[in-house]
Amino acid sequence: MNQSMPIFRAVIAEDEALFRDALVELLHQEWPGLQLVAACDDGTHALEVIGETKPDIAFLDIRMPGLTGLEVARAMADISPATRIVFVTAYDQYAINAFDNGAVDYLLKPVAPERLIATIKRLQSQLIQERSQQQSQPQIQLDNTLQHDLIAALTKQLTTTLKTEAATEPLVWLTANSGRETRLIMVDDVIYFQSDSKYTVVMTALGESLLRTPLADMATRLDPNVFRQIHRGTIVNMRQVAAIVRDATGRGTVKLKGRSETLTVSLSFMPLFKNM
Repeated sequence: MNQSMPIFRAVIAEDEALFRDALVELLHQEWPGLQLVAACDDGTHALEVIGETKPDIAFLDIRMPGLTGLEVARAMADISPATRIVFVTAYDQYAINAFDNGAVDYLLKPVAPERLIATIKRLQSQLIQERSQQQSQPQIQLDNTLQHDLIAALTKQLTTTLKTEAATEPLVWLTANSGRETRLIMVDDVIYFQSDSKYTVVMTALGESLLRTPLADMATRLDPNVFRQIHRGTIVNMRQVAAIVRDATGRGTVKLKGRSETLTVSLSFMPLFKNM
């Protein structure tokens, strides 16, 4: 490595240990002079570290507990605007949104060494040019207490709006309780949701699990092209519907693929099935 190369610092935010360790190892190999400030396993911790240390680079996963990588990037515009952002994710559908949030690059997992090398060269070029153009004027530093309060306020604001923002993007997976077990359930595997007192029953081929999220809230977070409400207390996966039987009053009963139970369709929801 060129000894005249300036020292740069980075933060990694990745909730999956396997990918996090692999990225750390790759960076050590391809950019040995890079100082790794922290390798965080959730977005909230990453935002706190970035706000405190002001690293030159942040490698952010997009889907993380607490705050997503996109939400961390939005907050960084206020607390660490000079930090370069590289998104590292298994999902290619967020690329446009990522670049809208100031990303320098967008890497797909698993990260190929040659792809990371190209990113490193781009980062080095930008950072070296920026340092060479910096003026020798004093930087305004926030008092530690004020800085901590700002990060806390931003984190609280982002966390409280997380549910609202998530409503614009259909759920992909959810966690539900089955006895003493917590299940990770892909939404596509759900046959139907049904309200039950304080809970929402999630029915899959493995049986039922329970959510504390009300059915009305679930309705706003599901893909409307796949899930349809057929009753005040029922939402069904339309891909699991085998047939519908209408009675003399116009109400309907849904028959499911490969299952014995049926679901009642309220009269007001019958137009959903007018072409069946």
